Amino acid sequence: MSSSASSQSASIGSSEVGRTNDELSYQQLILLAAIVGIAGGLVATIYYYALELSLDIVWKTVPEFLQVRFASEFLAKNYIWIATTIGGFFVGLTLYFLGLPGEVAFVVDKVHDPGHIEIRQTPAMLIASLFSIAFGGSAGPEAPLVQVNGSLGGWLGQKLKLTAKSIRVMTFCGMSAALGAFFGAPLGGALFALEIPHRRGLEYYEALIPAVLSAILSFCVFRLNTGLTIGGIYHFSAIPKLSLMNLVEGALLGGIGALIALLFVLLFRAIGHLSEYAANHRILLATSGGLSIGAIAYFFPQTLFFGEKEIETIVETGATFGVTMLLSIAVAKMLAISCTLHSGFRGGFIFPLFYIGAAIGLAIALAFPQIHPTIGMVCLMAAVNVAVTKTPISTSVILSVLSDTAMLPVIVIASFVSFLLTTQLSLIPTQRSRDFNVTAVE
Repeated sequence: MSSSASSQSASIGSSEVGRTNDELSYQQLILLAAIVGIAGGLVATIYYYALELSLDIVWKTVPEFLQVRFASEFLAKNYIWIATTIGGFFVGLTLYFLGLPGEVAFVVDKVHDPGHIEIRQTPAMLIASLFSIAFGGSAGPEAPLVQVNGSLGGWLGQKLKLTAKSIRVMTFCGMSAALGAFFGAPLGGALFALEIPHRRGLEYYEALIPAVLSAILSFCVFRLNTGLTIGGIYHFSAIPKLSLMNLVEGALLGGIGALIALLFVLLFRAIGHLSEYAANHRILLATSGGLSIGAIAYFFPQTLFFGEKEIETIVETGATFGVTMLLSIAVAKMLAISCTLHSGFRGGFIFPLFYIGAAIGLAIALAFPQIHPTIGMVCLMAAVNVAVTKTPISTSVILSVLSDTAMLPVIVIASFVSFLLTTQLSLIPTQRSRDFNVTAVE
């Protein structure tokens, strides 16, 4: 070998070593994913207890104090809208002084490019979301937890001076840790975090194993610290052995769910256009949003909160409401979600969408008794959420766990029918293929 060739070979070898050192080994990646998962479980635990305490103060301690102190019939009848309006004012103050912390579309955009979420927005998100959820907004804690834990994962990657690709994986690990703890379904939570950046499937496949590991560890830490049970949280009535007709019902319910999602998106956009007139007045907009949430809840108290516990009410006693009332509650919930998110309240819409699906699914089952109520509710829960979030695989897994049923094939059919019918429908404009990213990090 010539001297020139040897020199060139040495240069190439040195360059390759340098590039290799910039990347994590697989063992290092797994170790960091574990650290992010454990930290994510601790963050979820702290947030859970802070939220439970806040809800207890707003909806139990304060009303009891006011009743003992003033014994006012006016306060007793109107406490809901007064509380939500005050909550909106607090949300507005938070956004005014701490700035806008972003929402789902923002998180999705940052995951694509530059691959991490700025941690400086964490305080605003934590405070605004606690006010939003504790005062009855129709938004769940999954979005705040995703942003906070995702930003922590990305921050750790930046501090360790990892490559942009590895930093993105750490961000996904944080997001997965949040959803694994919140949903109680580690695999489903990790898949959801990886599906939601896209409109047509899971593309950041390299993050799958680390994300699942983070979700599992976060789930274990969260359940250990909170004492919450493992497994399904809803007690649906048992269904007979599945037949081919049930699969047909799942497909039909998937189509209905797609239509419901279309109605929701149109309503959501209409409320969004109205809110633009006050977009520069954050305190006024958030306070007005709180008043709107309270006004809706005055007539339909079922629309308060994000729906996790309220779904159980639909499951257990929803049949007593009747078809008309269930449909009315679902439409009112759509309005409540739209007013919540467009007024500046911070939170996610996954469980609120599940609630809409459960109410309409039960209404369909009551109107057409040949459809089992459990099939009607769970399939509509899946179909509505999938049409909006574009997450057919993870939604199917999550609902099969939450419902504690053996109807995964029917859920999958409903999810994919809804998904295929709504490929052109979008509520999260930043969802896109990884190929369209601006920064070349792969």
